[in-house]
Amino acid sequence: MNHARKKLNVAIFFGGCSSEYSVSLESAAAVIGSLDKSLYEPVLIGISQKGDWFYYTGDVKDIPTDTWQTPDTCVPALLSPDRSHHHLVLLTRSGTKALPIDIAFPVLHGRNGEDGTIQGLLELAGIPLAGCGVLASALCMDKDRAHTLVKAAGVRVPKAMTASLSTPLMSVAAFGEKLGYPLFVKPVKAGSSYGVTKVTEEGRLAEAVKLAFQYDNEIIIEEAIDGFEVGCAVLGRDTLTVGEVDEIELSGGFFDFAEKYTLNTSAIHVPARISREKASEIKETAKVIYRALGCSGFARVDMFLTPQGDIVFNEVNTIPGFTEHSRYPGMMKAIGISFPELVSRILKEAVKP
Repeated sequence: MNHARKKLNVAIFFGGCSSEYSVSLESAAAVIGSLDKSLYEPVLIGISQKGDWFYYTGDVKDIPTDTWQTPDTCVPALLSPDRSHHHLVLLTRSGTKALPIDIAFPVLHGRNGEDGTIQGLLELAGIPLAGCGVLASALCMDKDRAHTLVKAAGVRVPKAMTASLSTPLMSVAAFGEKLGYPLFVKPVKAGSSYGVTKVTEEGRLAEAVKLAFQYDNEIIIEEAIDGFEVGCAVLGRDTLTVGEVDEIELSGGFFDFAEKYTLNTSAIHVPARISREKASEIKETAKVIYRALGCSGFARVDMFLTPQGDIVFNEVNTIPGFTEHSRYPGMMKAIGISFPELVSRILKEAVKP
C-alpha cells in the first residue's frame, strides 16, 4: 500500500453484467455519497451490462439514472493482476496510464459481482477487498451448498431438492407432492428474488420451473416455511458486530424483487416485533451461519421465524443492497451506526492485517 499519499484510493465497482445491474447503480451512488472524503478518494469503475470496464469521472448523480456511460466521462480500463503494482490501467487515446488502488469495494449484486468472480480477480491482484472473499461469496450465492453447510453447523434449513435441465419434470412434481403446496421454486444462483416463484398448486409448477431455468442451469424446489422473515446485518471478521434484527411484514405473496425495492405492500420493522430473548437467539444464529460459510467484512443473514419460535435459515447476501430502502444500513442504524460510519468501518475492516 502506498503511504506517500494521505488519502487511500478506494475502487468502487458499480453496474456489472448481471440482472441486478440497476440495483448496483443505486447502491453504489449511496456508498460514494457516504464516503469520508477526508480519508478516502473514490476511484469509480463502471461495468456496463455487456461487461465493458470504464474509469468513470462524471457526476455521481448520473449513476443511479443509468446516464453515466458517455464518451466524455468514461475511459476504458482494466485491473492489473500484478501483485507488486495495485493499479487500474487506463486505456487513454495517448496511451496507458496507471491509477493506484489501495482498497476495492465491489458494490455489485448478483452474478459476476457477488459470486466470487470479481473477488478472485482482486485477490489475484493482492488488493485489499471490502467484504467476503472468493469462497464465501461463491458459497453464499449457491443456495443448495449454503444450506448443506449451514445444516451441518446445526441450524435448521428448509426441506428441498435441486434439479438440473436433465431432471424429469415428473421427479420435480413427485417431490412437490411429497412436500405439499405452497412451495418455492428458485434458481440456485441468483439474487434479488429473480426467477423465484411461490407455487400454490401443482398446475403452476412447470411454469415456475421454466422461469427459474432462465436465470440458472440449476434450480431448487423448497418448502415454504410458515412464519415471517427476519434478518441480521453482520459486520467484521474475528469480532462480529450484529445490527438490530429486522422483520418483514408481508400483506401477501413473498418478498419479491418489486417489494424489495418499492415496499408497496410490505413493511420492514426495525427492531423486529419479537422478544429480546428471541432477538438475541437470532443474532447468535446469524453469527453461526456467517462463520459456517466463511464470511468476512460484511453480509446480511436472512432467516425465517416460525410460529413455534424455530429459526430456519434462508440465505446470506454477501453484498446486500445499500439503497435508501435497504435493510442492512437500517439494521446498523438501529444500533447507532450511521451510513457514513458503516462505510468507513467496512473499509477499515478491509485493510486490517
